Amino acid sequence: MAGTKHDSGTIEHGVGRTALMVAAARAIETHRPDSLVQDGYAEYFVRATRVCEDWPLRNEQVPGGDADPLWGRLGRYFGLRTRVLDDFVLRATRAGGRQVVLLGAGLDSRAFRLDLPEDCVLFEIDREPVLHFKQDVLDTLGATTKTRRVPIAGDLRGDWAATLIDAGFDPAEPCVWLAEGLLLYLSADAERSLIHTVDSLSAEGSSLAFEVKLGVERPEIRANAVYTAAKQRIGVDLLTLFDRGSRPDSIGDLERKGWTADVKTPFDFTREFGRGPRPEPDDALASNRWVFAGKPRQ
Repeated sequence: MAGTKHDSGTIEHGVGRTALMVAAARAIETHRPDSLVQDGYAEYFVRATRVCEDWPLRNEQVPGGDADPLWGRLGRYFGLRTRVLDDFVLRATRAGGRQVVLLGAGLDSRAFRLDLPEDCVLFEIDREPVLHFKQDVLDTLGATTKTRRVPIAGDLRGDWAATLIDAGFDPAEPCVWLAEGLLLYLSADAERSLIHTVDSLSAEGSSLAFEVKLGVERPEIRANAVYTAAKQRIGVDLLTLFDRGSRPDSIGDLERKGWTADVKTPFDFTREFGRGPRPEPDDALASNRWVFAGKPRQ
């Protein structure tokens, strides 16, 4: 199916282009013979933009395959992350969570892909241009959700709690929160504010998954081929997009607020699934942590 091609200047700059990069990686992962995730919508988001017309959507279109630092190594990382966070959302909703909030939803298609409970409601918060582009593509495909979906235009660096509540979110009920990749791009103050807001809106029994980088990366790591390939080949300068200030201890902050936290490396899941990126010298992925937090019932 084909729809209107979108020009540069809508979703395709800055963080919006990283959403397209992740969508392309999900498309490649979907068509692998040993795929960890099936996302039949991802390639259509990429195809809907002129700037991405030459991006690969199949592993056989990637010169060097898995050895390629961008679409091989980083792409496989995004595929693994998608699968792990899919599993988190499914576990949490099957355990009773009936509200899911995607913070910085980007081109996430979980409302369309995952077998969520019928009485679950999934809120997607992101900037209006991203949500508008996404809806255009989904409408062209005639996509239908598997649960109730509520898109919310908002800036997660500001005051978004009231907007979420106005859209039907109930702070008295447990929630499943997901911040996939989001915190990497926020300032320290914005991250602290977001964690505080999530805690204040979370009833007992809520859960949260998010991704952080620990520490400051050495120059040798900042020169890693993952970063240079993304900048030179598709115009995504991750090192500029990532906030370079000292990072808050969001894990410790949550624990001080009474949450439990389980901290994993991506390589933990590479070992579990037998697929995904493996450690390498001066690794751009070595400081990444995936955090799974819960607010226990008293």
